Amino acid sequence: MFALPATTEIKKSLPKKAIYEKFGLKSAQRDAFDVDISRIDIVNVVSPSTVPGLKEGERVKEFYVLLVTLKRQHCDEKNILLLTKLIKQNMIFALVYNDMVRFAVVHEKLFAMDWELLEDAALPLMGLDLDKVWENLVTTIGSFEVMEGVTMEEQIAIDGEKLKKIKAIEILEKKLKVEKQPKKKYELYQQLCELKELLE
Repeated sequence: MFALPATTEIKKSLPKKAIYEKFGLKSAQRDAFDVDISRIDIVNVVSPSTVPGLKEGERVKEFYVLLVTLKRQHCDEKNILLLTKLIKQNMIFALVYNDMVRFAVVHEKLFAMDWELLEDAALPLMGLDLDKVWENLVTTIGSFEVMEGVTMEEQIAIDGEKLKKIKAIEILEKKLKVEKQPKKKYELYQQLCELKELLE
């Protein structure tokens, strides 16, 4: 499945009821989870023992691919984040709705790809060890690149700060358009210029 080696394939269902009981989810959490998710299956485990020639990483020893069958296409991100809190493993989520799939991963934050046909979906294993394979999958799913000289975690933080500034600029630009008082308008303009300088 997903163009991964046959040696990585497993079929292990994670019953929702067992998840609820094991982690003592409150009734509101159970209801929200149940509205979005039909079933969860572990379909692949990628490790040196399942992929000959692939070395163990310093940080990543193995990772799992979870097939999450959805009841509706747009599920609440909180339910995916909840799974990562409950199951302390490196996981790639294949969110499936009808004949479409969307890969997602949580590494510092939640990243998700666009929807694609299930039959065309692939998770390429690029790298000599699991640290590099994992990094390549996270950056592919997250659609970002790691600049030279920084770690993936640092890059995610840098991109997060940049996104905050972009949003702040958008808010200031909207305020500037509707502000009538010249003094206040000038102050907003100054703030906008400072933020744009920081962004460059």
